[in-house]
Amino acid sequence: MKIETKKHIEPKPRVQIVSPGRINLIGEHTDYNNGYVLPAAIDKCIFFKIEKNGSKFNCTITSDHYPDALSVDLRAIKKSEITWENYILGVLDELLKGGKGIEGFDCMIKSELPIGSGLSSSAALECGLTSGLNELFQLGMTKEEIALLSQAAEHNFVGTKCGIMDQFASVFGKQDHVIRLDCKSRKYKYISAELDPYAIILLNSNVAHQLASSEYNTRRLECEKGVAIIRENFPNVESLRDVDLDMLEYCSWFLDDVVFNRCSFVLAENKRVLAAANALKKCDLVKLGSLLYQSHEGLRDLYDVSCAELDFLVEYSKRYKEVLGARLMGGGFGGCTLNLVHKDAVTNYLIDISQAYFDRFNIELTPIEIALENGTKIKTSQ
Repeated sequence: MKIETKKHIEPKPRVQIVSPGRINLIGEHTDYNNGYVLPAAIDKCIFFKIEKNGSKFNCTITSDHYPDALSVDLRAIKKSEITWENYILGVLDELLKGGKGIEGFDCMIKSELPIGSGLSSSAALECGLTSGLNELFQLGMTKEEIALLSQAAEHNFVGTKCGIMDQFASVFGKQDHVIRLDCKSRKYKYISAELDPYAIILLNSNVAHQLASSEYNTRRLECEKGVAIIRENFPNVESLRDVDLDMLEYCSWFLDDVVFNRCSFVLAENKRVLAAANALKKCDLVKLGSLLYQSHEGLRDLYDVSCAELDFLVEYSKRYKEVLGARLMGGGFGGCTLNLVHKDAVTNYLIDISQAYFDRFNIELTPIEIALENGTKIKTSQ
């Protein structure tokens, strides 16, 4: 009697990735001006499962946030009319342009990051996918290369001319620390975030005004216009990082009010980042909170990226001595405010401000308590 044996089937190589969102404690719109920022990865993440599917060119990506799967032929990548797909397609396009040897794969994505909240779900998506493919196909990319490729994907396929901060924080985050990042040199230092007895509480306004994406690029162009005019008088200037207040005042006759305000904000915000880093080192949380409020005022009055909902939340927080500081976080026009709140007051504060916000705008407020976590984590399984 012939006994048939089961053919051994090799399991498909699989990679699992946890890619975090980020907060930025302070330093908004400074990254694309080669300035300083103070971000951190957080414990709200996007989860990936990626495996080879045995084909040369065919890829299938599914997400729990969207009903339809994305099917990709690596030989014919082109932009999609569906926004989220371009973050994926941009990563694949950059990998292929760079001669990276990727083949067909299947990917499942699950996210706990609210879209449009200012927690940079886009960078988490880009960096998580890039990190996973780097591991799955043994591409040999460094963390910095992963961050830079992810940034290029957003520039070239999504069309958002973002700085490096979001991707850098998602990849390089360290538990219980913020990153003092110099966006010009990409040199960075970890600073311990000793906030006790205070906590960082995010308040998601649950609004995302349509101005956000277009006005982000407009702000960048306005800053570049300022740099071009200043350079006519100071030829060594390459970005606003090279400009000081005396130089800006000297050139004020040649700058219109809008461009002058944009440049003024960036110069002041860079100083606030360095002051905030120093305050953290000294555990001076009162000073840190004051800097947060100053940052919001600049974003509202000089950079013009706030909105009624965010201004309401920040102004309302000033009623509480237990709230040391608050400001809008992210590109603006919606998303979250970041609040430094005494732990003993969090519950009552959230009840009160949520009701006040609903009464004013008829919108539910979503509080998000976060912890500072490590950057992108990869687990390989067979």
